[in-house]
Amino acid sequence: MIGASRNSLALVQESLRSRSGLGDLSAMSAELLAVADVLANEKSLRQNLADSGQPTAARASVIKDVFGTKVNSATLDVLNELVAARWSSDIDLVDAAELLGSQAAFAVADKAGSLDRVENELFHFGRAVDASSELQMTLTDPAIDSATKSAIIGDLLGGKVDETSLNLIKYIAGHLRGRRVDSVLETFGNLAASQRNQVVAEVRAAIALDAEQTRRLASALSKITGKDVRINVAIDSSVVGGISVAIGEEVFDGTVAARLESARRALLA
Repeated sequence: MIGASRNSLALVQESLRSRSGLGDLSAMSAELLAVADVLANEKSLRQNLADSGQPTAARASVIKDVFGTKVNSATLDVLNELVAARWSSDIDLVDAAELLGSQAAFAVADKAGSLDRVENELFHFGRAVDASSELQMTLTDPAIDSATKSAIIGDLLGGKVDETSLNLIKYIAGHLRGRRVDSVLETFGNLAASQRNQVVAEVRAAIALDAEQTRRLASALSKITGKDVRINVAIDSSVVGGISVAIGEEVFDGTVAARLESARRALLA
């Protein structure tokens, strides 16, 4: 998201955080994700709701007519805040509803003490998708409907992961909307980390880091970012030696492969 949408998302996310102690956030999560599904499939509806040229009261009336009997009052309040905000595009409204639904789910996991597990499971599922071309093709195949993709995830992960992880991964599988699986999982993982004012550092290394190496790296990155840093390690044989660290769009590449490539370019120059 850019411009107005980014600012609006920050405002509605902060509002949702203030509601974290109120109501059934598990139900709100499911309802917001269901709304995102409806908006993704109903172009004229989302365009109407994202049109800042329409009076806020008129958009709120549409929300009440369409969703008033299908969601609880707390969710309806969140939806009214969504449509009262300014969005750069109607798709940004869909993304915002989706992110708020996942944020509510992470708040539930945080209260239950399972947020660390959920973050790990989202990350490792992303690595599993990267490693399986068959799974990638299945999840991105437009000929397979959303319900079937969600059912496949249920068969793969049911009983093996936290319920919050399962519900979110099933949702992602059925609602990619042309996006990469790993990209959506990364977005959700970063949102989970922000639940506790953390940032996620994805580390690529040839071998796993031990506990002390992980602690020292997290400490160093915390000093750089000013936030607690959660380390996710992806084993990558192409690294050869050293590590590469990505925090959002910023990459610190200290791998042997990167240094060799830099030396190669210098020689050619």
